[in-house]
Amino acid sequence: MNLRSKLFGKPKLTASVAAAAVALSLGGYAIADATSTSGATATATNSAQVIPFQPGQQGASKTVGQVPASFSAGTGTIVTGTAADKAKAAALAAYPGGTVNRVVLLSDGEYNVHVIGVNWPHHIFVDASFKVVGAL
Repeated sequence: MNLRSKLFGKPKLTASVAAAAVALSLGGYAIADATSTSGATATATNSAQVIPFQPGQQGASKTVGQVPASFSAGTGTIVTGTAADKAKAAALAAYPGGTVNRVVLLSDGEYNVHVIGVNWPHHIFVDASFKVVGAL
């Protein structure tokens, strides 16, 4: 009997490995989700709701609030750490439902929180005092 049949030939072991993988995935998601909304709170008026991602549905092209004058897609410096965590928390408090894949510091000191997994907003703008000022 070769190694492959020893490891994968037994239904109980395969089922146990699959169950463990699912449990780890869900646990990791729960931990990430629990920490994603702590910290600063948003103060901008949320006049539009998050538009959930739907395959084949075109994203909305609307702007809410103020877009920083220094914003141009693809510019800025990706940041991590406390400041990024606070900007992310403020953005997700105002627009829950997406996944933040990066926080970018713009040249004027404001943050562009880039959100994926939604058709709108993809960019949530947070000022230097971690208050949401707009979305695009």
